[in-house]
Amino acid sequence: MNATNESQDVELDLLLEGVFRMYHYDFRQYVRSSLRRRVHQALLALKHTSITSLLDRILHDPRAFAQFLPHMTIQVSDMFRDPSYWLALRKRVVPHLSTYPFPRVWIAGCGAGEEAYSMAILLAEEGLLARAQIYATDISVESLAEAKAGAYQLDRVRSFSDNYFESGGKASLSDYYVTTSSRACFVPALRERILFADHCLATDTAFAEVQLVSCRNVLIYFDRTLQDRAVGVFCDALSPRGFLGLGDKETLRFSAHMKAFEPFVAEEKIYRKGERAT
Repeated sequence: MNATNESQDVELDLLLEGVFRMYHYDFRQYVRSSLRRRVHQALLALKHTSITSLLDRILHDPRAFAQFLPHMTIQVSDMFRDPSYWLALRKRVVPHLSTYPFPRVWIAGCGAGEEAYSMAILLAEEGLLARAQIYATDISVESLAEAKAGAYQLDRVRSFSDNYFESGGKASLSDYYVTTSSRACFVPALRERILFADHCLATDTAFAEVQLVSCRNVLIYFDRTLQDRAVGVFCDALSPRGFLGLGDKETLRFSAHMKAFEPFVAEEKIYRKGERAT
């Protein structure tokens, strides 16, 4: 490693430590290559030439930190993304959820809310939404504000609708939103069953018992230690025989908590917690 790369790594360490100590957002165990890309984007957006000057600014200006944070938590998703995953939930997991009087689902790393509304629609079509609770969490206050609004650009609706039909949708996606000149706004009946909240998988613990955790394409940004911590939080939250859904590039194969789960729909990365797992 040359001197320039070493000094940049030191600067990055100081930035992550400063953000954690000042604002209690912990990115210290995120994958390094991803962090470098995100910080580079933040430098360009906030017009800084060095990480040191960026750190100085965000430590002394909370408004600058608010501008910085979205670059660290970018999550791009679609409604019913990876339709085969949603079809597996509908066909294989929902029949088990229906046996609970009040099924609870946790969408961890919900971003702008696309997955939370997808889950609400799926549960509505399977007759469970009226007695269900969906928890949708993220570390980004800005993303949560977008999610609570439940309004998306109209040019995204085509892909939303295609995914919906491929995932086994039983109606038309347009039944669930109204349009303005530029946005599709999902109906209040869906939002009423979703509780959006700030939650950090790096520092926070389980907050409720749930029967399904869906955390897709989040763990890929964590190093092994933080992945194990997050899966441990999910394990604590899940009731016995509860379900955990991951992204298609994620696995429990090397997790410290691997023995607490068994594959349920292996090809869709859906796992089931054991009866006595803790």
